[in-house]
Amino acid sequence: MLDFEEELKKFKPSLEVEDIEEAIYQEDLSDMTDLIREVIDQTGK
Repeated sequence: MLDFEEELKKFKPSLEVEDIEEAIYQEDLSDMTDLIREVIDQTGK
């Protein structure tokens, strides 16, 4: 039977996850609000 507490002590996060997290935070992502504002600005001119 597995000892979950012992397994949790051995857990180390994947380096890939850390790399992805860093890349996401560095990226300037537009959300829906930004896109809607851009469309309104373009149609209002």
